[in-house]
Amino acid sequence: MPRKRFQEPQPKTGVQHAQDFLRKIGLGKENYYFWKQIGKALVCTYAVIGAVWWYNETSPLGWWTLKPKPKEEKELAHLYERRMFPYPGDEEAMQEFVAKGGMIGTSIGPKGTAEDDKDESDYKKELKDKKFEQEALKLWTRMRNEVIAEFQEKGFDVE
Repeated sequence: MPRKRFQEPQPKTGVQHAQDFLRKIGLGKENYYFWKQIGKALVCTYAVIGAVWWYNETSPLGWWTLKPKPKEEKELAHLYERRMFPYPGDEEAMQEFVAKGGMIGTSIGPKGTAEDDKDESDYKKELKDKKFEQEALKLWTRMRNEVIAEFQEKGFDVE
């Protein structure tokens, strides 16, 4: 029986070269479990981040606060809610949108501030009239209470 000589290795194919390269950079078959764990960790991390992000959008609390919002902030929250604008070309949705209040304000600012033709002096006049009405009502109730107290002192049954 003849002796075995040194045998020439078979030339490598492209797939074998690719497998060698992947093994060298840590992506071979023996690294499968490691990358599976990395994938699970990434999925869990992104799921938690997504849940926190979604909770932030719909949260009754503020961002990362454990205190509920104050009453005043809750009452004014509707002014800052996100607005859904109708799709361009949808006539029915546009009519409904305009009927609800249309373009009052923007999607980032308060909805309640409509741009109308009033200037600063009109607002001052309205404020002055409102204060005058409050003072008049206060004076009237004070006078009414004094008259009721007088009648009760004299013995009349009032109220």
